[in-house]
Amino acid sequence: MFYTLYILYSPTMNKFYVGFTSDEPEQRLQKHLTNHSGFTAKAKDWRIAYTETFTSKEAALNREREIKKWKSSKRITALIQQPDSASRP
Repeated sequence: MFYTLYILYSPTMNKFYVGFTSDEPEQRLQKHLTNHSGFTAKAKDWRIAYTETFTSKEAALNREREIKKWKSSKRITALIQQPDSASRP
């Protein structure tokens, strides 16, 4: 089983959301765009800005925590804009 770390971006809010899933990232995005409570419910224009793929849940969770600790949209933007940022093993 593979796990995907994903970063969503909302132009309306000018905010990022970091998470991980064992589903396809597009499937998970659709769940964020449905009516629900939580941070991503505040906007309906989320899009996938970045993904990384992992072979273990622990590795994906650790990477999610690492990025969330940055608390910096500048660092996240720099990560997204790296030439090889389409997907990582």
